[in-house]
Amino acid sequence: MTRASVPGGALLVVGDVITDVVARHRGPLAPGTDTAATVRSVPGGAGANVACWAARQGGPEVRFLGRVGADSAAWHERELVASGVRPLLVADPRAPTGTVICLVDTDAAAERTFLTDSGASLRLDADDWTPELLDGVAWLHLSGYLFFSEPSRALVAMAVESARARGVPVSVDPASTGFLAELGVDRFLSLAQEADVLLPSRDEARLLTGLSDTADAAAELSRHIPLVVVKQGDAGALVAKAGAIRARVPAQPAAPVDTTGAGDAFTGAFLAALLAGGRPEEAAAEGCRAGARAVEQVGGRPERRT
Repeated sequence: MTRASVPGGALLVVGDVITDVVARHRGPLAPGTDTAATVRSVPGGAGANVACWAARQGGPEVRFLGRVGADSAAWHERELVASGVRPLLVADPRAPTGTVICLVDTDAAAERTFLTDSGASLRLDADDWTPELLDGVAWLHLSGYLFFSEPSRALVAMAVESARARGVPVSVDPASTGFLAELGVDRFLSLAQEADVLLPSRDEARLLTGLSDTADAAAELSRHIPLVVVKQGDAGALVAKAGAIRARVPAQPAAPVDTTGAGDAFTGAFLAALLAGGRPEEAAAEGCRAGARAVEQVGGRPERRT
C-alpha cells in the first residue's frame, strides 16, 4: 500500500448493484425456438458482489454505495445486510434497478455471456458523493462500471480526490472488456491513473496494454499503477510491481457450475486479506480460494453462513 490507511477501518465499495437473471443451459442456444434452461433471479452487480465476498472473509466492516431503482431498493438492501454488508443505497425514483441476463453454458466450463441493462446503477453521480462517506474508511474500491457513464465518472473524480485528501488507498477493477473497448483504453487509463491497485482480468490486462502475453501485460500496467493483480481464472493470478512480476499464485481446484462471480469473489477476498495485513501474494491466494468457491455455485454472491 502506497498511502496510509486507517488501522481497523472499513472497506468502502462504490459501484453497481444489479438483479441477475441466471439462465443455465446445456449446449448452444437454438435460434428461433426453445432452449431448455434452469432460470433463477438473484442479487448481483460487480461492485455489490465484491462487497459481499469481502464481508464473507470477516474482518473490517464493509460498506457499499450504489444506486438502485426504488422498485427493488428494499430487497437489495435486505440482501446486502444478510451478507454482512452495510448498505448505503440511493433509491432512484425514475430508473429501475439494472438487470443482467447471465447465459451460462453448462457444456462449456460454465462460461457465461451477459446481456446488460445497467438501469439505475450507472446513474450514480456526484450528488451521491460526500467526503464524509470516508469517515472511518481504510480503503476505497471502485467498480470499473462507474467509468462507463458520464454521471458516474464525475462521482469517481470526487471520490478519488476525497480519498487522496485523507490518505485512503484506492483500488479499481476494470470490470468489462466490452465497455472498456467502447470507452477507449487511453481514456480509462487516464481516469484510473490515481489508483493504488488495479485488478484486471487476463483479457482486460491484454486489452489495456495491447500485449498478447498476460505476464507482459501485468508488468507493463505496473509501470503506471503501483500494484497490479491480474486474475487468470483457472491459471491463478499474477502480482506485478514496478514493471516486473513479483508472484505467480496458483489457482485452487474447482468444479465450475457458474463462473459469473469468480472475478468479484477474487477481488473481495483479496481486498479483505490486504486490509487484514496480508502481503499482496497472500491476499491473491485468498482471492484464488474465493474464486474457486464462487464458480461452484450459481450467482455472483457467496453462500451465506448458517
